[in-house]
Amino acid sequence: MNEPLDELLAQLCSGDVEAAGRAFVAFEPYLRKAVRRQLPPPLRARFDSGDVLQSVWADVLRGFREAGWRFVDVDHLRGFLFVATRNRLIDRIRQHQKNVDREEPLGSRRDPPAPQPRPSEVVQADDLWERIQDHCPKEHWPILDLRRQGYSLAEIGDRTGLHPDSVRRILRTVARQMAFGEN
Repeated sequence: MNEPLDELLAQLCSGDVEAAGRAFVAFEPYLRKAVRRQLPPPLRARFDSGDVLQSVWADVLRGFREAGWRFVDVDHLRGFLFVATRNRLIDRIRQHQKNVDREEPLGSRRDPPAPQPRPSEVVQADDLWERIQDHCPKEHWPILDLRRQGYSLAEIGDRTGLHPDSVRRILRTVARQMAFGEN
């Protein structure tokens, strides 16, 4: 298995640009796994392992071209790439860790209290409540009051002994009477 990689290393060391692309493809799965294993879960959404690898590979190519880097064998190159990738990952983790530490999951803070209704809104609501009561028999007032307090149809049914469909029917009848001004 090392035969083709040894030939690839020789071509890479001689400055073959196409060999660089083939070398990247050959080592990419190994290095990607290494990055994924060491990448903390909260940071996985921040950056892709491929970004780290491309950054490392750009430096490696520059080293081969400009600094004349040479490796004795494929194992030395693989070890060098592993260490370079790990170091680049550590740098990226340090860059992003401060932001992740400051983040809070949604719902971890208490929401500000709902604003209180303005006095004019309270008066309008009381006026509407009186008109609703005028269009509704007294025996339905407890149902309307529970609905006004925010109870669900099932909860109103449990409290009044009515079936939720009966509660729905009563509320729709009242709404229809309000809409059409029936009495």
